[in-house]
Amino acid sequence: MSGTAPVEYQVVDGVARIRLNRPETANALDLDLALALCSAARAACDDASVRLVVLAAAGRRFCAGGDLAAIASADAAATYVYKLATAADSFAKLVWEMPKPVLASVQGVAAGAGLALVLAADLVVASRDATFLAAYGAVNLTPDCGLSYLLPRSVGEHRALEMTLLDRVLTADEAVEWGIANVVCDAPDLAATTDALARRLLARSSFALGGTKRLIRQGWEQTRVDSGWAETASVARAAGTAEAADAIAARFRR
Repeated sequence: MSGTAPVEYQVVDGVARIRLNRPETANALDLDLALALCSAARAACDDASVRLVVLAAAGRRFCAGGDLAAIASADAAATYVYKLATAADSFAKLVWEMPKPVLASVQGVAAGAGLALVLAADLVVASRDATFLAAYGAVNLTPDCGLSYLLPRSVGEHRALEMTLLDRVLTADEAVEWGIANVVCDAPDLAATTDALARRLLARSSFALGGTKRLIRQGWEQTRVDSGWAETASVARAAGTAEAADAIAARFRR
């Protein structure tokens, strides 16, 4: 086992970059990687200087899912998978609930738990060589990391069943068409395209972006009446921020 950290984490100019760093395994999730991802996500959440999170991966592939070699070598596979799935799901939930935008920058394969991590992000930039698949059926496993919750909300129930029951593989362009990805670019342009989208978000109020994300996320679990009250309270708070006051005033200076 190498001494390389399983996750690279750095904060520059308000952007926290969380980078999976097991390229030799296609960034497959073992317990160490899953726990390190949780630590990085908590750090980004708690750091007031962080306004945006970019989730990326080293090497040619984003994440091949759970580390089957680690599972096969475990003394008790079921116990190990329970611990791994718990940690990986904790990270996916931290991304989903992050009070600031999360961009996923995806190259190569995003399979199984890797697909779930993509689905947990708010916006997804995919290189043209990216592929998206559930992959659980091929090894007789069931979904984890929130995939059974997130996938039908992105693509619809029947398409979600097609991906999980029939191992349908999506290209990057199909992922945009189905609602998993937002932007497709050539592989050499992935970092630059992700950075350009990040700059667009950084130009906006972090309070407003975080509030918008929260409203849309919690809307799945609310009634229309409760959602309306939540929106009313949120927009009133946003109107009281300096960022909103400046933006509104600027409209009258044009």
